[in-house]
Amino acid sequence: MRVSTYHPEMTSAPEQFLTDGHGGVRIVADRLGDPRARAVVFLHGGGQTRRSWGRAAAAVAHRGWQAVTVDMRGHGESDWSPDGDYRVSSFAADVREILDRLPPRPVLVGASLGGITSMLLAGELARGIAAAVVLVDIVPDMDPSGAERIHAFMADRMVDGFGSLDEVADMIAEFNPHRPRPADLDGLRNNLRRRGERWYWHWDPQFIDGSAANPPIEVTDTERLHSAVEAILADGVPVLLVRGQVSDLVSRERADAFVARFPQIAFVDVEGAGHMVAGDRNDLFADAVLDFLARSEIARP
Repeated sequence: MRVSTYHPEMTSAPEQFLTDGHGGVRIVADRLGDPRARAVVFLHGGGQTRRSWGRAAAAVAHRGWQAVTVDMRGHGESDWSPDGDYRVSSFAADVREILDRLPPRPVLVGASLGGITSMLLAGELARGIAAAVVLVDIVPDMDPSGAERIHAFMADRMVDGFGSLDEVADMIAEFNPHRPRPADLDGLRNNLRRRGERWYWHWDPQFIDGSAANPPIEVTDTERLHSAVEAILADGVPVLLVRGQVSDLVSRERADAFVARFPQIAFVDVEGAGHMVAGDRNDLFADAVLDFLARSEIARP
């Protein structure tokens, strides 16, 4: 195994790189750490951006990994699909183009939509492509009421937007009452676009309003997703489920059922975190991922 020459100060400034994803959709990603080391690739949930992983990515890079954060198609600075193609298989194809530019067999860390994308990519569309998979507050059989609540949050104000960042902060605080309302609102700009005098969410409305020609219907195919997880484990790839302890998308009962079905899967319940685990308790989340990689003896080539 090659000894890395990585130095911690390399985490200070991410390097942005662009990739042409499926169908020519431009995908934007950031890289932190040694570009020769094995990558930990962070895939955000629906309605989020690569900025959601900032502190977790820095912690991973500080430990000698290459941390790559990706804006999924239709989100952040990546292109919106011109033909409304938001199938999970298309998200996965985009990620595969990113992985082709990285050292072999990265670790996939996927939250919600990013986790479902990781399941299909590593367990069906490109088996063997990942050295490990971390599922962040997502299981194939998610709670439909929690999913509806998240969908309603994303759809609210999608057309009208917001008159100020304070309005955005108030709405987020109402949705996530367990998370302190930020005193500094500048960080919210990463998830918003300004048009005229109003702010709008930083993602393609087609992704959530039902108008996309090809929506992410795979998220409802629980047996297909369970089969993908089974294939990942059959390939000897270690899997970790990180749940937010106050999550309304993955109840403790659903998490327990998932781990009972696949007892090889490691499980961490993060105290004080909801569905946005990395944002709610970044310290515990980063430690859980790094401890899992150490236990799994995933080398940093």
